[in-house]
Amino acid sequence: MSLLNGVSTVLCVHAHPDDETIATGALIAELAARGIRVSLLTATRGEQGEVVSGPLSVLEGTDALTHERERELAGAASALGIGSADRFWLGMPPARGAGLSPRVYRDSGMTWIRPGLAGPADDIDDDALVRAPLGEVTADVAAVIEELRPALVISYDNGGGYGHPDHVRMHEAALAASRAVGVAFAEVVHQPGAGTEWFTLDRHLAVVTAALRCHASQLTVDGTHIVHSGGQREPISTAVGLRALSR
Repeated sequence: MSLLNGVSTVLCVHAHPDDETIATGALIAELAARGIRVSLLTATRGEQGEVVSGPLSVLEGTDALTHERERELAGAASALGIGSADRFWLGMPPARGAGLSPRVYRDSGMTWIRPGLAGPADDIDDDALVRAPLGEVTADVAAVIEELRPALVISYDNGGGYGHPDHVRMHEAALAASRAVGVAFAEVVHQPGAGTEWFTLDRHLAVVTAALRCHASQLTVDGTHIVHSGGQREPISTAVGLRALSR
């Protein structure tokens, strides 16, 4: 039986602006096309992101990059079918634990250990996501799950897709929060395998491409490929898997 059978609402949990499109853009577009209401929780503004060469490169390392990435996320989410009322920032009500003052979680940054595998940054801000207690982050995710009561929560696998520490942290928090509230959880996987429901969603390529173009500070689109700030190229993905984890 499909994980999506009878599902009317889904919460996608991501670490930075652009993750929602790169990792799950086609899936979000498919959910929206099926009439499933999709909400998006984003943990940080991606303040540590490298900016692509060009007119936006002057934003790197400035507060203006934060605002640009917020704007880019709004455009991409709208292109994928997520309305403004269904977008939330971790640490801001309703995605904030009871009795806690609002806070901003900052991008923790990363370093490349080898091609395709990231690890912790050498210098991490005190207010970075990975420095926050896991219990606090989990309480914030649980608060928005309690508010929205989605039928399904979707986030990264336990390796964070490619090892980014913020991705790993959000997997941990989203899984723990889903279990605490009693909501089904599925992790995103990028290779077919045992226990995985695989979706081939080429029909949403144009939508995903439009959403990717919104993230102009972080990437460029070259035909059917993404070109990242460091020059790395990857095909635009329209195939994705979901694997349910037990409650």
